[in-house]
Amino acid sequence: MGNFDIISSFAIILLAALTHASFQLSVSVLTLLSGHALGRNTAHMRLLRLTGGFIMGAGVMTVLLVSLVAYVLQAALPSTTPPIIWAAYAGGVGGVGVSVWLFYYRDEPGTSLWIPRNFASYLAGRSKATKNATETFGLGLTSIIGELLFAFAPIAISALVLIRLSPEFQLLGILLYAAVSLLPLLIVGLLIGGGHKLSNIQRWRETNKRFLQVAAGSGLLILGAFVYVQQVLVTGVAAMGGQ
Repeated sequence: MGNFDIISSFAIILLAALTHASFQLSVSVLTLLSGHALGRNTAHMRLLRLTGGFIMGAGVMTVLLVSLVAYVLQAALPSTTPPIIWAAYAGGVGGVGVSVWLFYYRDEPGTSLWIPRNFASYLAGRSKATKNATETFGLGLTSIIGELLFAFAPIAISALVLIRLSPEFQLLGILLYAAVSLLPLLIVGLLIGGGHKLSNIQRWRETNKRFLQVAAGSGLLILGAFVYVQQVLVTGVAAMGGQ
């Protein structure tokens, strides 16, 4: 694989991770968790352990999901991914992008998301009941799974790219995806740890929720278009030129 192919592969992984970072379920659960902890006058160091456990759980689940999907695709697909597979994935990612535009936030005040009310109630209850870092670690795992309806699109397209890379680049790609997709959680965790008011963080999220929704949907559409052009059109032209 040439340097250009490696660069374009990591560009796809980076764009997919940035799109994943625009999703808000994990951030919502983290702010709920922190709000309940602050309401109980939790000591600062314990609050840091709780938020750190949550972020670590989210990170571990992200790494596991990307690795699992890549493993399944590597076992199921031929060594050279056919253009029709790339086209199908690109179209699927674009379709999810349109769905994010239309359905991601509920049409009501606040930052209520698309998830079913019973699952939202479960997450809210668990965020209130957690008392130690082990429990918040599990809550971080669950929050990532709960976002899979939309997050699977960038995860799957990244996994499809990863299986074309050598093992050392695969590991680097997985870590890059996890680190970038966790940026909002890390930023919120740092703000909370630095003593910033949770109300200000939540107010910013409410004010900018439509921007985040449009950014996530547009990011997926751009990702789908980029993958289609790079892996279907450019590859097809190169193949015809080599005949």
